[in-house]
Amino acid sequence: QVQLVESGGGLVQAGGSLRLSCAASGRTFSSYAMAWFRQTPGKEREFVAAIRWSGGNTDYADSVKGRFTVSRDTAKNTLYLQMNSLKPEDTAVYYCAADRNWRAPLSTDGREYDYWGQGTQVSVSS
Repeated sequence: QVQLVESGGGLVQAGGSLRLSCAASGRTFSSYAMAWFRQTPGKEREFVAAIRWSGGNTDYADSVKGRFTVSRDTAKNTLYLQMNSLKPEDTAVYYCAADRNWRAPLSTDGREYDYWGQGTQVSVSS
């Protein structure tokens, strides 16, 4: 079992930055992939970014490429999402997730992720 706890959300003005963290505990997951998804009320969950825990391969949604960076600290078992040049349309609850299966390429489908955090709210004002 893996436990995921997000932090770092908040309210920021458009053009600002935030860094989200996701602390992972429980079973080791050297072969896992981890990802960030986001969701707003009335909309489906949306893939944001993913990273392979071992190796660091990454993938991003087109809407965040060039603005967001996903990374991980394997020593701290922590996933990060650095969000720059934030826009009001980035407002959402952000979730981290872990996929215990090896997939190539990294999955962008939330149904293939096995573990989820509780989410952290990011609000961007115009």
